[in-house]
Amino acid sequence: MEIRSLTPTYAVSPQIETADLADIKAAGFVAVIDNRPDSEIMPFLHTQAMQEAAEALGLAFYANPIIGGMMTMENVTEQAAAIKAANGPVLAYCASGNRSSIAWALAHAGQMPTDDLIGIPARYGYQLEGLRDQLEAMAKNA
Repeated sequence: MEIRSLTPTYAVSPQIETADLADIKAAGFVAVIDNRPDSEIMPFLHTQAMQEAAEALGLAFYANPIIGGMMTMENVTEQAAAIKAANGPVLAYCASGNRSSIAWALAHAGQMPTDDLIGIPARYGYQLEGLRDQLEAMAKNA
């Protein structure tokens, strides 16, 4: 498991396993957001198994499956709602952390400078420059 902190209260990770959840909680996270559709992964990593394990440890769990290359505004809205509802540090995961980074950036358009929304994930190799026009348009409408 590789946790990549975008902010003090939001981090992303490539796919995690149930065995990682105790370490996630020990690291101070209060919630986990699953951005990975079950159709991409082995059954032992499916949402239900991950949710049951997370909740057994006292972690809030939010399922917001994002299909690669097909993120919707509903995904963005759900990500923002989960972050807000968590009331504490959140770890979001997908295959590589990229979708979780994009959802975070889009959910924060207009709340943070566009350069930060692109630059912070770039420190971890997530290239969001192609979203600049969309982030700026969303910021104007925020």
